[in-house]
Amino acid sequence: MKRAAAILGVAIAGSQAGHLLAYELRFGAAAQTVQSTGAHAYFPLAVKTVFGAAALSLVASLLLVGFARIAAGGSVEKQSAPSLLRLASILYTVQLACFVVQETVEGASASQVLLWGLVGQMPVALAGAVALRWLLARVAPALASLSLRLEPALQLFVFAAAPALRPVPVLAGAARAAVAEHATRRGPPRSF
Repeated sequence: MKRAAAILGVAIAGSQAGHLLAYELRFGAAAQTVQSTGAHAYFPLAVKTVFGAAALSLVASLLLVGFARIAAGGSVEKQSAPSLLRLASILYTVQLACFVVQETVEGASASQVLLWGLVGQMPVALAGAVALRWLLARVAPALASLSLRLEPALQLFVFAAAPALRPVPVLAGAARAAVAEHATRRGPPRSF
């Protein structure tokens, strides 16, 4: 499930990168103008958001792998990852589907969409597959390594904090007595 979410996230970000590449190849220097006017007016903000989220995820993953390597005092054992060809084909298919739907909604002609989608999405899918394969092989073992190293510290923290979390019996008894005393007193009548 986590792998599927990672693949889908990379495919969505990749579809937007492929969109940029396709338009750059098709329109050259005018690509940014074309992508920020008319039906594409939403595109610059969408690309910034998607690329920002992808960059944040990548940096967090690299930091996690780095912390695990430091904690282990060396390298962390790698896990098996899907084959590069399989990842590239999945990414390419999802990216191309996203691109075709996006361009169809924007009103582009079907023949142009498919041609430029094929050209723009393939290099991005290959680059995404290489990066994703590297991350899938390293992030899960890094998490496992860190959790093994942090478990004793977490248990020590819980053991040390446990007395502070228990109610103090003297205060609990005094509070109960104060509530009982005030509950038996009779006050003035209320007026509504």
